[in-house]
Amino acid sequence: MSKIFIAEVIGTAILVLFGCGAAVLMGAQIGMMGIALAFGLSIVAAAYGIGPISGAHLNPAVSLGAFMAGRMTGGALAAYVAAQVVGAVLGAAIVYAIASGQAGYDIAVNGLGQNGYGPGYLGEYSLGAALVFETVMTFVFVTVILGVTQEGSPSAMAGLAIGLTLTGIHLVGINVTGVSVNPARSFGPALFVGGKAMADLWVFIVAPLAGGAVAGLLHRMGVTRAA
Repeated sequence: MSKIFIAEVIGTAILVLFGCGAAVLMGAQIGMMGIALAFGLSIVAAAYGIGPISGAHLNPAVSLGAFMAGRMTGGALAAYVAAQVVGAVLGAAIVYAIASGQAGYDIAVNGLGQNGYGPGYLGEYSLGAALVFETVMTFVFVTVILGVTQEGSPSAMAGLAIGLTLTGIHLVGINVTGVSVNPARSFGPALFVGGKAMADLWVFIVAPLAGGAVAGLLHRMGVTRAA
């Protein structure tokens, strides 16, 4: 499991480094389209780079979906989630270290790519909108992942399909919540930012896990499974 643990740490760090890094370091230059692409490309990179080792879950909601679908044990789920949290914190720490090297950077003002909702956050969408978006989009994301990785699917294209799906989700919802669909991705930046980011964190744990669990259950029941 140690090799798999390290792979998930590295992969999740790549996700946060690319995605949150793009938002913090280059957001003004590349805009929301660029940030969306950065998140999607991070999945493509990790899927082909460490996917053969761990499957490149990089996300507790994905691992929970795989568990609910009957693809992994409870012990493996716990190990994957632990690795993903460590990787997300590592990725956020690297982004923070780089951002801090710019004169005038203030984490309280500029942030670290953290998720949120409500007054003062991007489109200022409500709690209800945030919960619906994160639950539904995580369901979509995990459904796609389970579908493209099932037996009989063209596995060579799986990483690209998953990355493009995450890009699409970001194009729809960056203005709503900054897009989590991943509790670990939300936890890493929030740990450093604190304040409202930590207060809002429960949304980005509960909603993605709910969406991932439903996606996994439906796959196990055969509703979204080819055979």
